[in-house]
Amino acid sequence: MRSFTLSQSGTTPIVFVLVTALYFGVYGEIFSLFPATQGDTFGAKYAAANAGMLYTAKGAGALLVPIAAAIAKSRGWSTVFTIAMCFNLAAAFLALAVLKPMRIRHFAAGPAADPSPVGNIGGARIT
Repeated sequence: MRSFTLSQSGTTPIVFVLVTALYFGVYGEIFSLFPATQGDTFGAKYAAANAGMLYTAKGAGALLVPIAAAIAKSRGWSTVFTIAMCFNLAAAFLALAVLKPMRIRHFAAGPAADPSPVGNIGGARIT
């Protein structure tokens, strides 16, 4: 939705600035919700490795900026936003078709399916 609004507000500078501020004002969920979600989904055993891959993917996405700039120069920003919206729709579809059923199976299996290590921290047994 934000990409669509940005693509439609490019001709009005004030609206574009306000929508951009709103977009980046709510962008912090990647730093708080994504690590918790991947830990819940895949377990705590490899949480650090999974979070590292998450941030590596975020950084790799930054490498697409020159490609987006080239597309914007040749075809306009509406094309760039359309491509971004298509990627967002594909991610939403994959989340519903792949991730949601996987999480349901994981939580239905109960605590025995959790690959979290059982340890002893400060004398308290962690289970």
